Amino acid sequence: MAESINESDNVALTDDDLETENKGKLIKKAGQLRDRRNELNQMASERASKRDELNAKTREKVDEAQEHREKRDELNEQVQEHKKKRNDLNAKANELFDKVDGLKDDLELNEGKSVEQLKKEIEELEFKQQTEVLSTEDERELIEKIEQKREKLAERKEKLDQSGDLEDVKEKAQEVRAQASEHHQKVTELADKAQEHHNQMIEAYREADEIRDDADEWHEKFVEAQEAADRHHEDFVRVQKRLREMDKEEESERKEEREAKKEEARAEAEEIYEAFQNGETLDTEDLMKLQKTGLL
Repeated sequence: MAESINESDNVALTDDDLETENKGKLIKKAGQLRDRRNELNQMASERASKRDELNAKTREKVDEAQEHREKRDELNEQVQEHKKKRNDLNAKANELFDKVDGLKDDLELNEGKSVEQLKKEIEELEFKQQTEVLSTEDERELIEKIEQKREKLAERKEKLDQSGDLEDVKEKAQEVRAQASEHHQKVTELADKAQEHHNQMIEAYREADEIRDDADEWHEKFVEAQEAADRHHEDFVRVQKRLREMDKEEESERKEEREAKKEEARAEAEEIYEAFQNGETLDTEDLMKLQKTGLL
C-alpha cells in the first residue's frame, strides 16, 4: 500500500507572503510550488495507474465468478433433469414391483417354501432313509413325509411354470430400477461438480472484494495526492498572478519615472531656450538638450 504524503515536503503559501515578500523570494516560491506540484501530479498519476490496474483485476475476478455461476446454474439444471428422470423411473419401477408382488400373491408364490428349500429337505429325508435303521412304523412315516414334500415341490414347480409373466415383469422392474440408479449417479456427479463451481464462484467473489478494497485505498491515496497537487497549482497560479501585478507596478513606476524625467528635461530646456532668447551664449550640451526636447 502506498504511504501517505509527507506533509513536510509540501510548500506553504500565505496571503501575507503574497503581500510582503519581495519579487525574488516570490519567484523562488513559484519554482518550489511548481516543482512540488509536478512531483505530486506524478505521484497521483502512479497511484491512479495502480488503482486502475487493481480495478481491472477486480473486473477479471468478477467475470471469473460469473463464469462459475453460469456453469453452476447449467449443471444444476442438468441435476434437476436427471432427478426428474430418476424419480419418474423409480415410480415406474415401484409400480412394476407392486405388480410382481400382486402376481406372486395371485400364484401364492409368497406362501410356503421355495423349490430349493423343498429339494434340500427331500434330500435330507432320503439320506436319512438310506443311512439309518428305522422301524417299520418310522420308515412308513418317513416315506409319507417324502411323498408330501414331493407333492409340494411339484405344485411349486407348476406355479413357477405359470409365472412366466411375473418373471418378465420382474426383469423389467429391475431394468427400470437400474436406469433410475444410473440417473441417480448422474445427479450425484453433476451436483458435486455444481458445488465445485459454486465454491470457486464464492472464492472469486471474495478475491474480487479484497482487490476492490485495495483499489479503493489506492483511489483514496490518488485523491490525496491530486488534491495536494491542485492546491500547489492554485498557489503557483496565485504567485504568478502576483508577479505579473508586480511587473505591472514596476512598469508603471518606470513609466512615471520616465515621464518625470521628460518633464524635468523639458523644463530645463525651456529655461535654456529662454536664456538663449535673452542673448546668452549656449554651449554644445545646451544645444543638445534643446534638440532632444524639440525646441531647436
